[in-house]
Amino acid sequence: MPQEDESLKLPVERWKQDYDFKTLTTAFGSLAVSVVFAVYNGYLGVVHSSLWNGSICVYYLLLAVIRGVVLLTERKCADGGEAEAKRRRERAFLATSIILLVLNLALVVPISLLVRMQKPVDMGLIPAIVMAAYTTWKVTLAAVHMKRKGRSGNLLVRELRTLNFIDAIVSVLTLQNTLIAVNGGGSLLTLTAVTSAAAMAAIILISAHSLYRGLKSAKREG
Repeated sequence: MPQEDESLKLPVERWKQDYDFKTLTTAFGSLAVSVVFAVYNGYLGVVHSSLWNGSICVYYLLLAVIRGVVLLTERKCADGGEAEAKRRRERAFLATSIILLVLNLALVVPISLLVRMQKPVDMGLIPAIVMAAYTTWKVTLAAVHMKRKGRSGNLLVRELRTLNFIDAIVSVLTLQNTLIAVNGGGSLLTLTAVTSAAAMAAIILISAHSLYRGLKSAKREG
């Protein structure tokens, strides 16, 4: 019995002390959520001929691909030496950075639909409030880890934290659109356009900065 307790304690202690381990473990759950959302929105997009659901399905698919590549790469790195792991991480970082830029382009369609209030909204005020609470938690967590991600020397771990922050920004835009629709705030279209443009610009800048910092780090270590 004590031996079982010790075996349970070890992962918990590692979770508390190892930032990379915590990030990669959390990424498994995020990957599963991305896949579920992609399938769900893809289904709705086909059944209802919904451009919103189809475009957001592409976004979640790209999120899933990036997270999947990172996790698969880390799994392979565990079986090799440090030099081989570094090489694999750098190659994966370049590949996922390109996918991240494609993801930025893919966001143009769903964000433009949000600005024009063309996202289907079928929920009352209480579910919208619950959604707001969840989004607030998600944004807070993503912001905290964006600030802390410099503690990791792993390119892919830092990229995952950047990806989570971008995902949080998209969640804020979706929440904004939902709350406006639920409360009938059609007069807020100008504000929606401004905040959406600012969010899109922030996403592009964050992605470009992540790529720059990653390439600079890889060149310095190489």
